[in-house]
Amino acid sequence: MTETGQRTRSQDVATALVDAAERVLVREGLPAVTVRAVAAEAGVAPMGVYNRFGTKGGLVAALLVRGFDGLTAALGDLPGADPTGRLEASGRAYRAFALGHPQHYAAMFGPALSAGDRTEAQEVELAEHAGAAFGALEREVARAMAAGRLRRADLTETAQAIWSAVHGAVSLELAGVQRTPDPEASYEALLQLLLTGLGPARG
Repeated sequence: MTETGQRTRSQDVATALVDAAERVLVREGLPAVTVRAVAAEAGVAPMGVYNRFGTKGGLVAALLVRGFDGLTAALGDLPGADPTGRLEASGRAYRAFALGHPQHYAAMFGPALSAGDRTEAQEVELAEHAGAAFGALEREVARAMAAGRLRRADLTETAQAIWSAVHGAVSLELAGVQRTPDPEASYEALLQLLLTGLGPARG
């Protein structure tokens, strides 16, 4: 087999293992994503997981990468050209992703994100993919600032403020501890509050 063929085969095996890990995650939650459970789900020996990912931490990192890629794709698929509308859509897409993938979301923003037991290369890859999701938000914020819909300020600080607010709201909703009767309406009100508060200064 050629080197390219071997690399393709290795990639196929890795994809199948992450597919299996994802099924375990969705079905039973992150604590159930063990090397043994994923190997059984994929129909391989546990050594097959170790050979490809090195440790359980490496496997979980690959799973988190997939989650962040899904979030980045959701934040990049926004309708229209109006900067304000796109920011609103970005916020809605964030909530929709979290509600549609609660196990992924909990893993992506829980202790597993900063857990050790990974190689430096795996840490770098995970950081890059997590950063890409935040970068998607930064691009929309930059677009809104350039159009005068948000006041000009530090780009990262503004994006961080938006992310902190929507992440907090979504996390409360997922935890079932939100006090208002209509989570969607409350979230929409939050988006409008953010856009107004971060909007251009009024004379």
